[in-house]
Amino acid sequence: MVSSKAGVQRKAQANAPAHIKRKMLSAHLSDELAEKYGKRTARVCKGDTVVVLRGDEDICGTEGKVLEVFTKTGRVSIEGITIKQADGTAVKRPIHASNLVITKLNLEDTLRAEVLGKKKEAAQ
Repeated sequence: MVSSKAGVQRKAQANAPAHIKRKMLSAHLSDELAEKYGKRTARVCKGDTVVVLRGDEDICGTEGKVLEVFTKTGRVSIEGITIKQADGTAVKRPIHASNLVITKLNLEDTLRAEVLGKKKEAAQ
């Protein structure tokens, strides 16, 4: 982002193309994973296990599996974290990806595992 104006930054983020919005869904890796893969961040994917670092007291420190990723808003829904609606029903609470730390990666996708391993190989 070039502008220092918050409104301009929000507009640029909201109107960004999909290939840039995808990068906005990255979160820090835990210390063990960062050392293992030689990377600091990774894109949050469905099936990853994450810990919430920021937010209300009731959700901060909660660990759970990623159920859904909302690329349009840059948010993620996590297992066990809900919010009550006015009528009392519980719905999934979306949390911004930057407020999370990935503790366990979902490596079912072989391409993802391959890409994560490349950085460590290049460093050696």
